[in-house]
Amino acid sequence: MKRLLFALLIVAVLFAGCSGKAASGKPKIGAAIYKFDDTFMSYVRNSITENAKDKAEVEVVDSQNAQPTQNDQVDAFLSKKMNAIAINPVDRTAAASIIEKAKAKKTPVVFFNREPLAEDMGKWDKVYYVGAKAEQSGTMQGQIVVDYWKANAAADKNKDGKIQYIMLKGEPGHQDAELRTQFSIKAVTDAGIAVDKLAEDTAMWDRPKAFDKMKAYLAAYKDKIEVVFCNNDDMALGAIEALKAEGYFAGKKQIVVVGVDATAPALQALEEGTLLGTVLNDAKNQGKATFDLAYALAKGEDVAKAGWEITDGKYVWVPYQMVTKDNYKNFK
Repeated sequence: MKRLLFALLIVAVLFAGCSGKAASGKPKIGAAIYKFDDTFMSYVRNSITENAKDKAEVEVVDSQNAQPTQNDQVDAFLSKKMNAIAINPVDRTAAASIIEKAKAKKTPVVFFNREPLAEDMGKWDKVYYVGAKAEQSGTMQGQIVVDYWKANAAADKNKDGKIQYIMLKGEPGHQDAELRTQFSIKAVTDAGIAVDKLAEDTAMWDRPKAFDKMKAYLAAYKDKIEVVFCNNDDMALGAIEALKAEGYFAGKKQIVVVGVDATAPALQALEEGTLLGTVLNDAKNQGKATFDLAYALAKGEDVAKAGWEITDGKYVWVPYQMVTKDNYKNFK
């Protein structure tokens, strides 16, 4: 009798593995994050796992900013017969091969935060994307600078009517980096304010790299710099550290720094007065939408019932929000 029960148990476990369901009967979802030590993506990751509680078994892996590593992780998810996978790609152009592999295994895919190319999104009807429109964040960032510039004559240090600025960009080719860069400056010039770009370079979303870049720019341009645009808050905080080391934010020696993401450290900098403003990149709702879509797909349900507005049959756009010293407490 005991042997029979043991045999039945083994069969049940094997059946669960073959069907893609976890032993608990919950759907299995694999999620890959381009790198865990990105502050913003850590918030998205936490949101995914929190929303999965009591609903699905989610395996979240760190791709360590290496596309080959992520490719192997996707292969592992598919071999484990995950019911759906959620991918924050290291390289957005690698989405095509991920989609082909997933399609062959009939495993739905939800990409998030890094938008695949439109032609890749069209390769299969079980591919979706969750993110935010980067141009909106750039426009809001530029508007924060415009509002401050018009209200504070002292911001124009050399009184030439132009904003002399530094641009610290994220990863080259990343749609957020390119569009935030373009639309932040466009918002300024659309407001009738002339600009003079002193320097622009990538700091790869990274705080230490931004610190080093800003130190070099301060050595080169000194007090000519009036505004520092940063594609994300981690780079803004790195720039602020470099500026503090040169005596800024003490007394009358001020400079405008703006970021994007509204991370907890950035909100602290807003409170201290070292960061002028940021833009909420809603990690909580990006994570929730990513899980909700993957969960619906894992269960074979219509994603339209997941509770999110789906644009063009494939996209969920989570709106940005402007954050300044006037309202930052609402986002803590």
